[in-house]
Amino acid sequence: MPTPTAPPSNDPPLEALLTFLAVARRGRYTAAAEVLGVNHSTVSRRITALETAMGGRVLVRTTGGWEVTSLGRRAVVIAERIEASLRELVESEAADAMHGMVRISAPDAFTSVFLAPAMTALRRAHPSLAIELLSATQRVRQNRSGVDLEIVVGRPQVLRAYATPVCAYSLRLYATPGYLSEAGEPQSVAELARHPLVYYIESSLQVDELDRALQELPDSPPSVRSTSVFAHVEATAAGAGIGLLPDFLGDADRRLVRVLDGAYSHPLAYWAVARDEGPRNPAVAATLEAITTHIQSVQDGSL
Repeated sequence: MPTPTAPPSNDPPLEALLTFLAVARRGRYTAAAEVLGVNHSTVSRRITALETAMGGRVLVRTTGGWEVTSLGRRAVVIAERIEASLRELVESEAADAMHGMVRISAPDAFTSVFLAPAMTALRRAHPSLAIELLSATQRVRQNRSGVDLEIVVGRPQVLRAYATPVCAYSLRLYATPGYLSEAGEPQSVAELARHPLVYYIESSLQVDELDRALQELPDSPPSVRSTSVFAHVEATAAGAGIGLLPDFLGDADRRLVRVLDGAYSHPLAYWAVARDEGPRNPAVAATLEAITTHIQSVQDGSL
């Protein structure tokens, strides 16, 4: 008598779920393939198997990479539970629970002054944890696939996300003493109209709060503009004009002095944004704690 065969299962295969999770976190098949140690076609095949089992699309292609769909968000929650259970199964109580990878998107200035040192300290405590830092000064993404944590300028309007302020600062005006001696020091905001303003390229600004700072000032003569805040600092230090800079960069640069101090500043804040399940991830929670601890140490003057 022939042995009966089991009917085919429509349950999502485990390897397909975990492969999908890798793509959801990194936003690209190639990046997920590298982490998983497989090739691009294997990743594609597993995603197709998952979508067949779930009866719909879990990822859609965008200009920035692969984004998670509403169905995919359900799969992410389940896949992260499975991942945590598998980790618990193989780890001893003495093992470091912090491992894997955390990807963080943040503006250049925040990354340089706060994020890189904070993540270095975190890695010192948890050497099995990998950190990837992505440079971005942009609006928060409504769909945060590809990153675990975003640092953005200004309070974000987000759905299905956890957001918390991590650092307050101000944009202020700076110049070199040599520039002010040669061009004259403005005595009012209106007098800035005579001076080249070093700042972002207006057409490239994606952050409303950074654009509002520019709108508060008079139109500038032709000047040096850049998408890089560090280019703003160096152009200002070279005497290109008056720079509109974060105070934690401008005040720390001995080549520069404040201009119209007390008459102009534009207060801002950095916010951290994670998927709504992010803070329940031990590595993401530890990352947030490391960032806030380092910033507090800087502000207290203990570093």
